[in-house]
Amino acid sequence: MTDILALRNQPVLERYALTNLLVAFDYDGTLAPIVSTPDRAHMRPITRRLLKRVAARYPCVVISGRSRDDVVHRLRDIPIVHVSGNHGLEPWAEEPRYIRQVQRWVQQLSPQLAAHRGIVIENKTYSISIHYRAARDKLQALRAIDCATRTLRGVRRLGGRLVVNLLPQGAPTKGTALERARRLLVCDAALYVGDDETDEEAFGEIDSSRLLSIRVGATPGSRAKYCLKHQGEIDRFLRRLAALRSDTVRRGDGSSPK
Repeated sequence: MTDILALRNQPVLERYALTNLLVAFDYDGTLAPIVSTPDRAHMRPITRRLLKRVAARYPCVVISGRSRDDVVHRLRDIPIVHVSGNHGLEPWAEEPRYIRQVQRWVQQLSPQLAAHRGIVIENKTYSISIHYRAARDKLQALRAIDCATRTLRGVRRLGGRLVVNLLPQGAPTKGTALERARRLLVCDAALYVGDDETDEEAFGEIDSSRLLSIRVGATPGSRAKYCLKHQGEIDRFLRRLAALRSDTVRRGDGSSPK
């Protein structure tokens, strides 16, 4: 994994920018810093201005673990082409059976985790996020979550930064959402920036010759080929990406990156 902003990698970004490119981002930890309370996760004003500039030059999508409505609200006034929520499940698979499944999980988990201070169950309709950032003993909290979730049926579990995500097995993933967006928007290549385990499915979905995969933070074992050193560098990255295209051109000549 190598820094996408390093001088030696400038030709890589330039090559992709000249293609018919879809630009995609995660939200938390990527466009917005990780904060102690999820409700307070907002983009910096400079990030918002730069994202507007990028979205005027490229077709842009955001694929988040948050509910779709939540993300849409946070991206208001930015010309994002499409937003996918619940780790790629919304809007592709908004099925009643998933709602019922999540409700059963909440009913089962709530009494088991109620006694553990600092553990918060977030019901996002189509998935669950169990936060333990506020727990004093985080290892003990994670053990309690592991024990409580062990008997759940039909669950796909994804780790995160002091959060455990529970999704229905067989539901679309971030990778599925990325590929569908690429096809629907008739893009030949994609660029995806994410920051944790939930984004690894996106990094591995599209053939590597057509995907510029970038992880926030150099992480051993990641599927991403490139990285940003930390979340604060998203502003430098957006500025460079915008500079590679004029504001009147959203697509290149349709060629694929070599």
